[in-house]
Amino acid sequence: MMDILEGLNPAQRQAVETPEGPLLILAGPGSGKTKVITHRVAYLIKAWGISPYRIMAVTFTNKAANEMRERLHQLLGQRAEELTLGTFHAICARFLRRDGQEIGIDPHFVIYDEEDQLNLLKRALQDLDLDPRYYNPKALGSAIRAAKARLIGPEDYARQVTSYRDEVVRRVYGRYQELLAQSRALDFDDLLMEAVRLLRQPRVLAKYQSRYLHVLIDEFQDTNIAQYVLAKQLAGQHRNICVVGDPDQSIYSWRFADLRNILNFEKDYPDARIALLEQNYRSSKAILELASHIIAANKERKPKGLWTENEVGLPPTVAEVYDEQEEAQFVARQVESLAREGFAPGDCAVMYRTNAQSRVLEETFVRYGLPYKLVGGTRFYERREVKDVIAYLRLIVNPDDNISLLRVINTPPRGIGQRTVAELSRWAQARELSLYQALKQLAEGERDSGPFTARTRHDLNSFLSLVEGLAAQGQELHLHDLIQVVLERSGYKEYILNEPDGEDRWDNVLELCTLAQEYQHLEPGEGLTSFLEGVTLVSDVDSLDEKVNAVTLITLHQAKGLEFPVVFIVGLEEGVLPHIRSFDDPAQMEEERRLCYVGVTRAKRRLFLVRALRRSLAGLSGANPPSRFLLDIPPSLVSSAPSGLGVPEPKVLTPAPAPSLPHIRAGDRVRHAKFGEGVVVSCQPSRDDQEVTVAFAEAGVRKLLLSLAPLEKLG
Repeated sequence: MMDILEGLNPAQRQAVETPEGPLLILAGPGSGKTKVITHRVAYLIKAWGISPYRIMAVTFTNKAANEMRERLHQLLGQRAEELTLGTFHAICARFLRRDGQEIGIDPHFVIYDEEDQLNLLKRALQDLDLDPRYYNPKALGSAIRAAKARLIGPEDYARQVTSYRDEVVRRVYGRYQELLAQSRALDFDDLLMEAVRLLRQPRVLAKYQSRYLHVLIDEFQDTNIAQYVLAKQLAGQHRNICVVGDPDQSIYSWRFADLRNILNFEKDYPDARIALLEQNYRSSKAILELASHIIAANKERKPKGLWTENEVGLPPTVAEVYDEQEEAQFVARQVESLAREGFAPGDCAVMYRTNAQSRVLEETFVRYGLPYKLVGGTRFYERREVKDVIAYLRLIVNPDDNISLLRVINTPPRGIGQRTVAELSRWAQARELSLYQALKQLAEGERDSGPFTARTRHDLNSFLSLVEGLAAQGQELHLHDLIQVVLERSGYKEYILNEPDGEDRWDNVLELCTLAQEYQHLEPGEGLTSFLEGVTLVSDVDSLDEKVNAVTLITLHQAKGLEFPVVFIVGLEEGVLPHIRSFDDPAQMEEERRLCYVGVTRAKRRLFLVRALRRSLAGLSGANPPSRFLLDIPPSLVSSAPSGLGVPEPKVLTPAPAPSLPHIRAGDRVRHAKFGEGVVVSCQPSRDDQEVTVAFAEAGVRKLLLSLAPLEKLG
């Protein structure tokens, strides 16, 4: 047995060796929980003689399951194949295929993915004579998923209706389930809900309780009610349930995870043993101490005393910058400086609260020539909602742009389906016309109206009128105002906000509006053209090789489970982190604090916490107080922090006034080594520096700090 226990610290060894009965393993970040789970499974088999066939290990992702399987193969060899190991959904699917007929489920059922679910929801709306333009299928799907996560079926939901919206969900939910049954299909949430229903059958429950003598569940803080009930059913007889998790890392309530599952484990199992994994193998002492101060302010938690034998390391840096532009420049310059200390770009990660924050970082990294990769997300200008708005704007400049027209002809949905678009494309191609020209000829009443019905021609004419109306406005309105008109007249604003993730997507649209404000000084038409050129320049980084040694740009939610030698957390201001939506909800505010804690504990050697005095984000610009999470940090724990504030004055961010700065003002012609020649359109103070906005002939409009920009005044 010593080979299994070798290399474990005392707390890990206790967790591995604990005999039968309920066991709660509270595993702090970087404490080796995956190692503990795999070694516990191996110990049950080798020391206690438990057959692998009688052990179930549950993970939350296929990646985690594969990692656990590889480690168990190293410890057990081929015997690891006898284990039941996988995600909740995969294991439930196996149960239902074996025994689902007990509750009327065909063993050959198909599993519908998100796209299948959406198509079925649209059909349900059609069957109920509900217009999808007013009853958003994605929003309805989100409501149904929330109900299923709480084990609320259509009949139970019907008893809880208290509003018109609830009544619509009830009707759609019922019809949706009928259509699933007709197709002999289950969606992802059905796998859990139906497995719970299956295990309520005494014969089936006895079968699985008899088979699985030990149940181990990873990331227990992320379980929803359905998963919690399922675990309780399986362990109801033998009570050999081992759950591993950390309440301080519970950040997925928006996915219906319920923190109470792990907090109340000891109430459901009063005889549960507790194993605390408090030794951190990842972070320096300085980083770990700061993290502990941040999370200590939360009330809904199980306190842990994290410690490490790692070196103290450099104190984390808390940096105050002027705005999001300077924030991105600070990060870029620090990455360059860290390279001189031996850190590669791939050692660094920049973490933020919302996807919209990546835009300025991406643009700045391009200007600095720093390689980057966006993890678990899409580059700002590749995001669907951003590309949609840009497509409308491109049509205003060039209505013959077929790619842009195809993108928005039915976005938002306006009754022009794929078949109509295909017929229009064939009709236009036969006449060697652009799609726009084809629409015009159809509208002008050409005798050959092709295969289009009167209703279809009406829908096509309405879209043509929209495009032509926007094109006329494009010559009259400044860019920011033009985008507002596009969003309103096209119906895109309402369309986006009605989606389940609409607020996040709308934030990205508003971030595009923020960028558009930088072109307000240009004449109508000219501003739009310059803007589109600028977007094209930024999009040139699309060809960047994602496998290169590059800085990682990632949201805090996506960063969970990862680690980096160097971490930057940006946007540490009230309203950003913590997010403004958490201000009126104490539980949500605690989750925001946990999110910050997760970010901090991703760092191994260096940590930078950055706040801006002013920020333009999601269409709003203004001054924000520093994040309350920063104020919880004792100044002694961070570099150069003045007393009582927790925010240092980073000298690197405050360029000293220099007599060599060229005297530049609006109207001057200048030359930049990279961007070429341009005209200064505005100058304004930026702390001890001067911020200039230059319209370059080739590179579009750029904002530059005069102390850093190699500008040469011409004539």
